[in-house]
Amino acid sequence: MLTHSYYEEDPRVRREAEAVAASGRRVTVFALRRPGDPPSGFLDGVEIRRLDVQRHQGAGLVTYVGEYLSFFWRACWALLRAHRRDRYALVQVHTLPDFLVFAALPLRLSGVPVLLDLHEAMPAFFRSRFPRAGNPIVHGLLALQERLSIGAATEVMTVNQALGDRLVAIGTRADRVHVVPNSPALARFDPSSHASRVFRGDGCLRLVYAGALTPTYELDVALRGVAAFAARRPDVPVAVDLYGRGDSADRLQALAAELGIADRVTFHGRIPIEAVPTAIASADVGLAPTRRDAFTDVSLSTKIYEYAAMHRPVVASRLPLVERAFPAGALFVYEAGEPASLSAALERLVDDPAAREVAVAAAAATVRGSSWEVARAGYLTLVERLAGGGRTA
Repeated sequence: MLTHSYYEEDPRVRREAEAVAASGRRVTVFALRRPGDPPSGFLDGVEIRRLDVQRHQGAGLVTYVGEYLSFFWRACWALLRAHRRDRYALVQVHTLPDFLVFAALPLRLSGVPVLLDLHEAMPAFFRSRFPRAGNPIVHGLLALQERLSIGAATEVMTVNQALGDRLVAIGTRADRVHVVPNSPALARFDPSSHASRVFRGDGCLRLVYAGALTPTYELDVALRGVAAFAARRPDVPVAVDLYGRGDSADRLQALAAELGIADRVTFHGRIPIEAVPTAIASADVGLAPTRRDAFTDVSLSTKIYEYAAMHRPVVASRLPLVERAFPAGALFVYEAGEPASLSAALERLVDDPAAREVAVAAAAATVRGSSWEVARAGYLTLVERLAGGGRTA
C-alpha cells in the first residue's frame, strides 16, 4: 500500500491493511514519517516503511504540490526496490493525490495489478481547499490527472456510492468501480468497552469533536452556535472538547475568546485513533459540522458514524449524503453555515429526551448495517481476486 498519510493516524488505511494481514497475506505500507518515528516497524501485523516526508497541513497550494511530488518520487523508488525482493502480488494506492498511482507504474507494466483507492474527489477537494484551484486551467489539469490516474489503475475503489456514481459519470467503466464504505470498525467503537457517561450526569452539556481543524469542517459556525446556545440557555452549562489539529486551530482559539466562551472550549490536540472512542464516550453529544460546497456534497464525515457507533446523539450539517445515509430523525441536523440553526438543534436535543433516544437507536442501527465488519468481506474478496496466489499463512 502507498499512502500520503501518517499510517498510525489514517483509520481507513489501517482497517484495510490490518484486514489483509489478518487474512494471511504479508502487507507493507509505504507512508509518511512523523518527526521522531523510526524509518520502519510493525503495527498489528502490518509492516510500515516510513519515507522521510512530512505533512504541512494548512500550507499553500505550491507547498502541497511540492510535498506530493517529494513523496511520489520516494515512493516510486522505494516500491521498485522492495518489489525486487518481495515480489508483490498487488499494489493498493490510497489518495490524495490521485497521481500517486504512477509510482506503481513500473510494477503495473510488469503485470502486477494496481488498485486505486480514491478517498476523495481531488478536483473538488482542491477547489474547496484552495481558491486558486478554482481557476479553470488549474481545475482542468486536476480533472485530467484524475482521469489519467484512473486509467493507469487496474481497478478503482471509493468510499461511497455518490463518488462511485461520479466516477462512472466521468467515463470510468462501471465494472471497474467498487464502493467500500468508509465506516468504523465496531470492534473499536464499542460502547460496552468504555465507561458510559449519563447524559448531562453532572449538569453540563458536553460536546465533542474529533477530527481535523480545517476550514472544511465549519467549527467556526459550531463555536458561534454554542455561544448562541449559551446565551439563550444559561440554565444549561455547556462545554466543548475539540480533538485534532489543523491550520484553523489558532483562528478558532481567537474566535472562542472573542465570543466569550474560551473557558468552555478545550483544545486537546491530536490524539491516537485508539483514544477516540474514550473521548466520545466521555461526552454527551458528537459534533459533525461541515461546510457545504461541491466537494462536501459528495462526501460523508466518518465522525458521524463514530459518534453513532458509541451511542451518542449527533448534531450534523444538513448535507445530501447525510440525509441519504441516515433516516429522518436519526440525527439532529442544522443548516450548514447557520449558527442559529445549530443552536436550535442543541435545544431540541436537550429538551426532547424521547427524540434523543429514538435518534441514538436509529443512528446506531444504520452504522451496524454499514460498519467495517460488514464492508470488510467485499473488500477482501476484491483483494483476493486481484492478487490471486501468494498467500503466506
